[in-house]
Amino acid sequence: MKISRLGMKLFISYFLIILISMGAVWIATRFTTPTAYQRHLSFMEQNLEMGNSAGAGQGNGNGAGMGQGNGLGRQGQGNGMMSQFYQDYQNSFNEALLIAVIAASIVALAVSVLFSRSMVSPIRSMTKASGRIAEGRYDERVELNGNDELSQLATSFNQMARQLEQVENMRRQLIGDVAHELRTPLTFIKGSAEGLMDGVLPASDETYQQIHNEAERLSHLVDDLQELSRVESRAAQLDIRAVDSAAVVGTVARRLQHQFDAKRVTLVTNLSSVPVSFLADEGRAIQILTNLVGNALQHTPEDGTVTVSVMQDRSEVRISVRDTGEGIEADHLARIFDRFYRVDKSRSRARGGSGIGLTIARHLVEAQGGRIWAESEGKQKGSVFTFTLPLVK
Repeated sequence: MKISRLGMKLFISYFLIILISMGAVWIATRFTTPTAYQRHLSFMEQNLEMGNSAGAGQGNGNGAGMGQGNGLGRQGQGNGMMSQFYQDYQNSFNEALLIAVIAASIVALAVSVLFSRSMVSPIRSMTKASGRIAEGRYDERVELNGNDELSQLATSFNQMARQLEQVENMRRQLIGDVAHELRTPLTFIKGSAEGLMDGVLPASDETYQQIHNEAERLSHLVDDLQELSRVESRAAQLDIRAVDSAAVVGTVARRLQHQFDAKRVTLVTNLSSVPVSFLADEGRAIQILTNLVGNALQHTPEDGTVTVSVMQDRSEVRISVRDTGEGIEADHLARIFDRFYRVDKSRSRARGGSGIGLTIARHLVEAQGGRIWAESEGKQKGSVFTFTLPLVK
């Protein structure tokens, strides 16, 4: 049976306490027994001297029975002497043993306290740290060296604290980002309404259209936030089944072709020569590809090209969206899928979207067992967004 490190530590600590207690008993008896024995032996000698003096006086007073009295006296004196010797030895040993037991108990208690403190102290530290984390101090950590179960527990505790700190930071950032995203359309709608009431803005179709556009953008943002909440909490329902890649690409191309024509950007589809099917939720796969193609369209200038390619790679299918647009610098690639993240901070929402589409795409891909990443050679050199999904076996 495998003994855990903590179990071994407890076993060794108890075994050491027993050994130390036995050692304390041996040391105490080693030094106390001779002293106790000498004291009891001296007491016995004094009793013998007193008995001899009494026997001599009685013999001088009765001369006729001297011989018989002396003989009986010596025999009785010998038996009494051995009995007294044994009694004194037993008393001396009991005295030494009592002292040894008391000394061993004190030593065992001290050693037990030291060992128990060494094992209880980390638990107390984690208890105090968990209390401080519960109060909102997510930077709290437990310092514990070693390789036993307590050290592993401390490592897991610190990992949990770091994750809670990240979640709290993300929560605060999300609240700030949402407030920032909502402020602009609300400010515009409020300002336009006040302008209409004060007569500063004309009550024209153009003014009403601008208000409607901002309200529509605000509605899209709320919808995106709801969708983001569902996919991040893995509450989105997925119907995983075999999906034809050509059908997905064709649906997205037909859905966005009008927008490509309006912007005069060419949409090219590069499909595999053989049918390629993958395991996914068809609706979610179309949503992912729509987000990526729509994002490429936004960042591709007039007369540019967006190419959607499908290829089979071992046990997965790769779908990539390549554009000839603005490109992405290397320091932005790592955060391109973060919520509300924009490469160009000055870009308007009308052109830049809500900044949530790529985040939703990443969570949907990962929820279906795939991967997603972005590549770019730099500014004005275009970019490539690629995601994978499992092939049908």
